[in-house]
Amino acid sequence: MPMTKSQMVQKLAESWGDIPKRQANDNLTALIDFISKTVKKEKMLKIPNLGTFKLRQSKARMGRNPQTGEPIKIAARRKVAFTPAKLFKESILGAPPAKAAAPAKKSAAAKKA
Repeated sequence: MPMTKSQMVQKLAESWGDIPKRQANDNLTALIDFISKTVKKEKMLKIPNLGTFKLRQSKARMGRNPQTGEPIKIAARRKVAFTPAKLFKESILGAPPAKAAAPAKKSAAAKKA
């Protein structure tokens, strides 16, 4: 079950040294507002060890109505994307398994011999 905002405020208040919940709520709201305004204005916000928020523009394209098969025009629009940082992904998913070393290729001189 996802964490609610009130649960998040409670956890933040505790982890920030038992500050009042109202102050934790104000801090969280200020952070969300900052991220929103920055992405809207700057088109990108990179937060070290967390990830990157980007504003992307998708082009208009043709699609199909799945019921009738009739072609329809899908308008261009803006989307918000989040790409998690490597450290953030590894902290949640664990380190990826090490790749096996590829066997060394033989040189041209070794092949002729």
